[in-house]
Amino acid sequence: MNDERKEPGFTVVDRRASAGAAEETPPAAERSAPGFDFSMFVQSIAITALHHLGIVATPGSGERAERDLPLARQNIEILELLEVKTRGNLDAEELHLLSSLLYEVRMHYVEASKGGR
Repeated sequence: MNDERKEPGFTVVDRRASAGAAEETPPAAERSAPGFDFSMFVQSIAITALHHLGIVATPGSGERAERDLPLARQNIEILELLEVKTRGNLDAEELHLLSSLLYEVRMHYVEASKGGR
């Protein structure tokens, strides 16, 4: 019986057939969705924080959202959590991106919480 079934858009492979073979971790490119990586993930969280700060316009409408500091803070805390939990596991480019985004959204948050912008 063929353990490989094809569905539109993806392939399912039963790897139990090679139970004696050593388990290998698939490359990062195989573990993530096509076209989506860690950099895009943290950028999306940062953009969401900026949206809640009223800095980034709503896609499609072009209108700025009303400022919602608690939601902005929640997204900043998610980025902070990622920084802690990924420490030692990021390459230099990913680390620089995460640190830069955190600095930027924190500064905008401080400004917004003081009534700026």
